[in-house]
Amino acid sequence: MGRFFAIFERDLRRFLRNPIVVLMSVLMPIIYLVILGNSFQGELKNLPVAVVDMDNGPYAGKVWELLRSIEAGPRTFRLHRALDQGIAMQGLRDGVFKAVLIIPDGFGRDAGKRAGPSLGLFLDNTETVSALSIRAAISRALPELGRDVLVREARGIPALREIEIYKKIDYDQTLIPGVVIMAIFLGAMTTGAFNIVMDRFLGTEESYLLTPLTKRDIVMGLVLSGLLITTIIAAVVLFLSSLISGIALWSAMTWEGAALTASIVMLSTLGLQGLMFVFMGRVSHPRIVGVLGGFLNVILFFPSGAIYPVESFPSWLKAFSAINPETYSVHALRAVLFKGEGFHAVAADMGYLAVFAFVLLGLGILSFKRGL
Repeated sequence: MGRFFAIFERDLRRFLRNPIVVLMSVLMPIIYLVILGNSFQGELKNLPVAVVDMDNGPYAGKVWELLRSIEAGPRTFRLHRALDQGIAMQGLRDGVFKAVLIIPDGFGRDAGKRAGPSLGLFLDNTETVSALSIRAAISRALPELGRDVLVREARGIPALREIEIYKKIDYDQTLIPGVVIMAIFLGAMTTGAFNIVMDRFLGTEESYLLTPLTKRDIVMGLVLSGLLITTIIAAVVLFLSSLISGIALWSAMTWEGAALTASIVMLSTLGLQGLMFVFMGRVSHPRIVGVLGGFLNVILFFPSGAIYPVESFPSWLKAFSAINPETYSVHALRAVLFKGEGFHAVAADMGYLAVFAFVLLGLGILSFKRGL
């Protein structure tokens, strides 16, 4: 019995000697509750929808009243008046809007003649959940519009003509960019900084002190090794996830698209590698790596928009999402893989990822400890 308690006491003391592990064991469940609870809030809200009013008549005014009542009530979407249809559609392709509603010229005339007025709804179907929510909100409101404007079609409801601007994409397929980013995160966590932590834990890091290697040599060597491994992992995950979900992304991908995808993956990897060195550059026990890895995964992945649209987050989480590198990675991959967009559509995303990688790698080198 005494030997049993000796093992018990030794293991308890070992745990208590790691204050970071103790602290994170308490804080992580609370952080999970806050992040996950605010990342998945049931009904979507504040989805940006552009409205192009080409009629500007009294019946079109009724449409505006109806839309504003939804904006003010359930707050499913946030309205933006667009004066030009071309600009609105470009915003839809660039991800600025989730949908574009067109009130066509002659809408009021058709309503007055009982000729069957119709509205055009263009949807970004690469984000299935957002598209379904917008479609449902407007469709549910159309009977009220029919009563208000006293228009009677065969069923007494003005028609909503829906146009999905991209090839049909199922919900599981829309998760592919998030799956790739998850693979990049796991690759960054298990290479680079993790290897130096294991060297410290096993005592082999002392051999570095016998060499002329600088902090920059060590960090950049490990980062480049991790970059190669993680890029290969991300490519394999992209291929397998596409195969499993039944969408042949490679069949329609151009050389420019392939180059952009590889660039996004590499910039994302470099940024996360630098982040790992900032957090783990002085860590000496793999248990802390596991705790920090789980923490970083939650606070970066779920607010990235990979599963739930960023627009529906509360303001404080939306502000964090604006500086979260995975937000830009997901947006860029979605634009290239599903929309077939070129460099112009992802230039801002790639610019942010490049700056983030440069800054974090610099901080990682500065925070790395080369010594006993």
